[in-house]
Amino acid sequence: MNISKIMRQLILPALLCASLGAFAQSSQSGSSGIRRGGSDRDKKEAETAPGVSQRMQSFYQDNGGSDADLQWMRVIYRSLDLEDPQNASLYFPEEPAEDEESLIRMIMRLVTSGKIPAYEFLDGREDFSEKNRINIPEVLDRFSIPYTQAKGSTEKNPRYEIAPQDIPAYDVKAYYIIERWEFDTRSNKVDVKVDAICPVIVSAGDFGMESLRYPMFWVKLDPLRPYLAQQDIFVDDDNNLTRFTYDDFFAMNLYKGEIYKTRNLANKSMVQLYPDPDDLKRAQDSIQNRLDTYDKYLWVPTREELQARQEAADSTAVANGKEKPKRDIPRRTSRSPRTSKFKDNDGPKSQTSSSNAVRSVRRRK
Repeated sequence: MNISKIMRQLILPALLCASLGAFAQSSQSGSSGIRRGGSDRDKKEAETAPGVSQRMQSFYQDNGGSDADLQWMRVIYRSLDLEDPQNASLYFPEEPAEDEESLIRMIMRLVTSGKIPAYEFLDGREDFSEKNRINIPEVLDRFSIPYTQAKGSTEKNPRYEIAPQDIPAYDVKAYYIIERWEFDTRSNKVDVKVDAICPVIVSAGDFGMESLRYPMFWVKLDPLRPYLAQQDIFVDDDNNLTRFTYDDFFAMNLYKGEIYKTRNLANKSMVQLYPDPDDLKRAQDSIQNRLDTYDKYLWVPTREELQARQEAADSTAVANGKEKPKRDIPRRTSRSPRTSKFKDNDGPKSQTSSSNAVRSVRRRK
């Protein structure tokens, strides 16, 4: 038998088996540079990992027009008291439950994990720029909140964890919000938007003194909205269906809060401008009334609107025990014939003067 033929029969099957074994080993170990998909564990972690996609984040960004489209704008600072039943949805549940958590727990979790930025509370001089971002360990130490380094934390991207029992969910009993009231010339209407929110720790005062408030930090609402839209909440006790989310709560202005400051040149609060409580209340009501009725006086009312306003005023007068005012409506009558300013014996003279007016005055030769 030919020796070369014998060598081919022995060497080729050995090389083929070695190649198949190497390919199988590389496929199992995943050491080849090409991976068409992760393992089942990686897929499961990717599906259950909390987060917001870039597309979802861009959906909630404020992509409105520039300030050139605005005809009028006013910045209002409000204080939301969580003991008010209308704001209770932001406080409860105090302890995290299944598919439910309070707003402060959500904000603290997102801020400490580095998913949303937070900014210093500057009391009316807010500047949401990079230089005013908070130092998370300093803020947590300031409010005596224990924390630990989270897994995956780096010097460039620090992350922290707070135990559920250490989050001040019971102490945050108020929120400050910044509203922007804008009249847009494109839509010809006034739009109200919550621009930022600040958790406030409220502590009882000693010896009967008023409670003390400690603002923690500001959070812009736009980066927070994708997470707020995923949390269902109750808004009343009569309907136990969670038909709203935290995002709906702020977008639909379901909250109730008093005005404690407006943007002004002196950077003074309402209490500083109006020390007397009665004057303060009248000023707050006046500002709120101007905000609510700003766009109502931009257009000329129709006849139906004027009639509706008059009927409402009459109903109010009757309800207050006053007599309904009587209004004389002029009736249409036939116009009497115009009397001549001339006397009867002056009739021919007027006719003569009228006929002479059309007579030729040219001199005839």
